[in-house]
Amino acid sequence: MTRTDAIDLVQGYYAAFNAGDWRGMLDRLTPDVVHDINQGARQSGTDAFEAFLAHMDRCYAERLADIVVMASDDGRRAAAEFVVHGTYKATDEGLPPAHGQTYVLPAGAFFEIRDGRIARVSNYYNLPDWTAQVEG
Repeated sequence: MTRTDAIDLVQGYYAAFNAGDWRGMLDRLTPDVVHDINQGARQSGTDAFEAFLAHMDRCYAERLADIVVMASDDGRRAAAEFVVHGTYKATDEGLPPAHGQTYVLPAGAFFEIRDGRIARVSNYYNLPDWTAQVEG
């Protein structure tokens, strides 16, 4: 895979996210994908990733903007930086109560790519910043 292919793959992944096309996201993942959740557990496999997407969809409505994707020359690693524009729809376990608060949050992700698909995605954002925004 080339650097350009890796960038296209990650851009397609985020285009699917912004379209609410969970199947489009899942189709870009390897069956054994590793997902490092920000300040959370590491999960493996597309079933776990699909359950994560369903949970996120229940609690949050998010759209990503200002997406910048970079990749290594060999296309095996990529990174993305973006801004999350979201609404907190339903209370997530261990977090403040939800009542439709909005937030704007810089975030990033790192990717490992194998056989033309995403084999690992590690997401990062500032949870204290998010918490301060939703608590008002």
